[in-house]
Amino acid sequence: MNNLNNSFQGIFPILSTPSDKNGNIVFEDLRKEVEWMIQNGVNGVGIAIASEIYKYSEKERDEILSTVVDQVNGRVIVVMNTGGESTDLSIHYSKKAIELGADALMIRPATFIPTTFQENINYFTEISKTVKCPIFMQDQSSAQISPSLAIECAKRSDNLCYIKVETPPTIPRITELVSLRANENIKIFGGAGGAYCVEEFSRGSIGTMPGSTMPDVWVKIWNNFISGDVEEAFKIQNRFSPLIKILSQTLGLSAFIYKYIMIRRGVFSEKSGYVRGPSLRPDNLHLEEIDMLLEELELI
Repeated sequence: MNNLNNSFQGIFPILSTPSDKNGNIVFEDLRKEVEWMIQNGVNGVGIAIASEIYKYSEKERDEILSTVVDQVNGRVIVVMNTGGESTDLSIHYSKKAIELGADALMIRPATFIPTTFQENINYFTEISKTVKCPIFMQDQSSAQISPSLAIECAKRSDNLCYIKVETPPTIPRITELVSLRANENIKIFGGAGGAYCVEEFSRGSIGTMPGSTMPDVWVKIWNNFISGDVEEAFKIQNRFSPLIKILSQTLGLSAFIYKYIMIRRGVFSEKSGYVRGPSLRPDNLHLEEIDMLLEELELI
């Protein structure tokens, strides 16, 4: 596709990267994951932080993206994370992603060295000049994009037409964004594991980018919401909130748990449940607790 599109909406799960015990990417399981997403009705897929993209070499990043683009074959949108700690590096990643077939980019601010408000605007606008595709600005607690910063960026570039809001609490942040935007063509997506997606939809978000383990559930929530059955959307979200809580754990635990659940749901093979270090990993009791919850939720 690779053209400016500001009509994206819906469920865009961030893919998990299946890896074996030697750290090798299991590409056949990556293809299977993409197909599973599409069969469950998602609107797009992303390759980003939850994909552990920061743990892979540039060659591996390109191989992951190329494989996903090939398997998608134009059926849904592909979003690639191309943030870097310099403007030039992010431009390099961005051009390469477009060359390999990404439909949109997702970029978080550079954070290794503290950056001023104006430099963040410069960072995003300079990158946006080099590509002809939509860009999701990624607002995370460790790399924040305030509502006012997002609006200022959107004023300067038509490409900067999406923001993924993940800095908690997300609900007032989305409310503020909606109140500030006027003629700026900026669309709001949620993230942060989808924990508050229905609340975010109700306040102006037009999609969410959760993790990989339950695209079927996220699509049901979205379909109920857009059909007007907000109560049912809330019921589904609340039913799965214990699992969402488990998936929100940090220090690498979530990556292990995502892959474990993908194995239990029959998407990944047993060999694909490893995470490159450094990372914590769940103990056996934790896995047993997850199994009980998956059975209770009828996910396995």
